[in-house]
Amino acid sequence: MDIKTYLADKKKIVEQALADNMPTAEGPLAPHIEAMRYSLFAGGKRVRPILCMAAAEALKVDPLLYLPIACAFECIHTYSLIHDDLPAMDNDDLRRGKPTCHKVFGEAEAILAGDGLLTYGFELLTLPCPGKLSPESRLRIINLVARAIGSQGMVGGQALDIASEGEKISFETLRYLHSCKTGALITAAVQVGAILGQATDQEFTALTTYGNNIGLAFQIKDDLLNVESTTEKLGKAAGSDAELDKATYPAFFGIEETRKKGRNVVDKALAALEIFDSLCDPLRELAQYILYRTK
Repeated sequence: MDIKTYLADKKKIVEQALADNMPTAEGPLAPHIEAMRYSLFAGGKRVRPILCMAAAEALKVDPLLYLPIACAFECIHTYSLIHDDLPAMDNDDLRRGKPTCHKVFGEAEAILAGDGLLTYGFELLTLPCPGKLSPESRLRIINLVARAIGSQGMVGGQALDIASEGEKISFETLRYLHSCKTGALITAAVQVGAILGQATDQEFTALTTYGNNIGLAFQIKDDLLNVESTTEKLGKAAGSDAELDKATYPAFFGIEETRKKGRNVVDKALAALEIFDSLCDPLRELAQYILYRTK
């Protein structure tokens, strides 16, 4: 299969669904909604909702029946980027090739835009869908996402990332940091797709293993790109990890060994999918894409 075509097709579906569901910038709340929409529609690969859709497809379920749930991941992810870019966090001026939200709308409005997108993500998780979804499955999804992005997941990972700047930390701490900050939401996207597909316990475990490994691969590749790429190509500041004295895979192991570790975790992700048939090929190709992407 052609993964670039697959990603482009799925991205169009996600973009349209986000446009259909997001409030328009009208009335007294127009400036707030505009800030939310600015960051949400500033570009991006839409990897997390696509992973959710691909996991459902692997289990012979039409993900179009559950689009609001898949789109929730993009809202939550964008919220995390807005807050990550703030002066008190990474203090970035560029995101996806455009000025960051706080540079355009001010710091207070950027914080509120992130808050709005986070909350709206949970609203999307609760919207009625054409597909059949039991109340128990809906609650399971909401609980899973909340845990993935909370103090034991993404937010905790961000806190650990900031606390580790300029500090000497162990490799085990770095791996844990990555699994929380980046990996947890990626794994959750795959797991939710598995729930939508009514996965068996064996299938859910396999897809969770896959998600854990591609989540780590994603951050390993981000670490490499921050060293090897340029601001123009990335659409965000290159070299910022070294400037902030962040703990990264290249800082621990160097470029070549980091590439090897990236390939190893992708191999583990692919091995976890051996129980699935060809309907799982998009997930297999996505694992390779995550490792070999250029931005």
